[in-house]
Amino acid sequence: MPTRGSLRTGWSQSRVPSVLRWLVLAAGCLAAAIGLWQLAHATAGLSVTRSAVGDTPVTVFSDGGDTVRPVVIIAHGFAGSQQLMQPFAVTLARSGYLAVTYDLLGHGRNPLPLSGDVTRAEGATANLVAELGRVAAFARALPLSDGRLAVLGHSMASDIVVRFALAETDVAATIAVSMFSPVVTATAPGNLLVIVGAWEPGLRAEALRAVGLAAGPGAEEGVTYGKVSDGSARRAVFADHVEHVGVLYSGESLAEARDWLNLVWNRADEGAPDARGLAIVLLFLGLFIIARFATALLPRVVARAAGSGHGWRLLLPLGLAPALLAPLLLWKAPVGFLPVPVGDYLAMHFLVYGLLTAAGLWFLSGMAPGSQPTPVSRSGMLAGIAAATLFGLIAIYWPIDLFVTSFVPTGMRLPLILAMTAGLLPYFIADEWLTRGEGAPRGAYLFTKLCFLGSLAMAIALNLEELFFLIIIVPVILVFFALFGMLSSRIYARTNHPFVGAVTNALLFGWAIAVTFPILGS
Repeated sequence: MPTRGSLRTGWSQSRVPSVLRWLVLAAGCLAAAIGLWQLAHATAGLSVTRSAVGDTPVTVFSDGGDTVRPVVIIAHGFAGSQQLMQPFAVTLARSGYLAVTYDLLGHGRNPLPLSGDVTRAEGATANLVAELGRVAAFARALPLSDGRLAVLGHSMASDIVVRFALAETDVAATIAVSMFSPVVTATAPGNLLVIVGAWEPGLRAEALRAVGLAAGPGAEEGVTYGKVSDGSARRAVFADHVEHVGVLYSGESLAEARDWLNLVWNRADEGAPDARGLAIVLLFLGLFIIARFATALLPRVVARAAGSGHGWRLLLPLGLAPALLAPLLLWKAPVGFLPVPVGDYLAMHFLVYGLLTAAGLWFLSGMAPGSQPTPVSRSGMLAGIAAATLFGLIAIYWPIDLFVTSFVPTGMRLPLILAMTAGLLPYFIADEWLTRGEGAPRGAYLFTKLCFLGSLAMAIALNLEELFFLIIIVPVILVFFALFGMLSSRIYARTNHPFVGAVTNALLFGWAIAVTFPILGS
């Protein structure tokens, strides 16, 4: 007969897993709440005014004071938006500057496409420089502007701000973040600060080359060369522990930009650098913990786990063959039929890769047992897809739009969402079926994603001139694979069918690409 002590021990042991799950969920809710609160209060005490220069959306940040002050125009990079540059805008506004962000042509909520050849300086680049000129004229005419001007640009926009400063010689300072610009000289633009993430080796070398044009071949990071008084000042800074996007959230990057402008204009205001990076991590960590628990509310679609269930003997060729064949089949494929740079190729690569994977699964279907239980609840599948997709759009994409970068589609992007989703759907359906099912080995999902990324790298190597911009996109695809892979694994664990996570991933991926890639015009 069990004793009271043994009953108590058994009860506590049975309750521990449940208690731990509730504690994890509570921690996720707390992390999301803290992150959301900090992000919502990131601009507390600042004056934030939204306007437009023609069709270009513009936002003006100031500390709310009524004294005139210098203006800093802040431009985002390729596939970015003005939200992405808020850390610089908030930091500089708290330091007494008038900070102005805007959505470049074809980006964010700008309704106008980016026209002109994107590979030629006299094409799209010239149009972006002209747009910056219009925004600068607007900013200089603001009531709080004293007429003095500096420009700051990230990545693609680093070249835009450098070219603008070369043409407008009264620009007092140029800050180029993750800079690549072939037009920098030993004397122009004036008072140049180059900020690069320490994890960007190629751009570190470019930063030292640009500074070395004036300082000589021995130019070092963190050393200021030349004189601010005559515009010859040059400095390169490598922000620790960050890369191409993380450099925008680095406290070191933000402080260096603020201190450079203070040096140029002999000012002493030192507002604290914006610290939203940790808040963003807390928010999305909490949201993904919540998502793991929310999947328990999804309906069960089939009784037994569906999927191919292939082991490594068949998984290896099924993963490697499409990775090798897709870039070869698409080597000479036409691009430019969608108004987004390399977006059309990316959709084709996903499509062909998915069809090749599906063909391999069909061909080998008789060589290994696949679990195909019946009956399938079609209503449950549709409900699961709708619920998971709505969760992604509302709980994940809406905060991204508010605090990170533009994720709400303008009218001209809606057809692109459909086109991108159509290209992505065969890939995600085939890949989810391949990596799921009874008997599917651990690491199968990771293996097929690495195969796909390797396939994209091969495609870029075969056609670097046409697909150069994919180099910028590949890290983003890697992040999305990781985040939505975790989500789809939980969806599958609950629904038992790969199609729910597959369709959800295709819709969310298609949405993300369609709303972030710049829209091109003729």
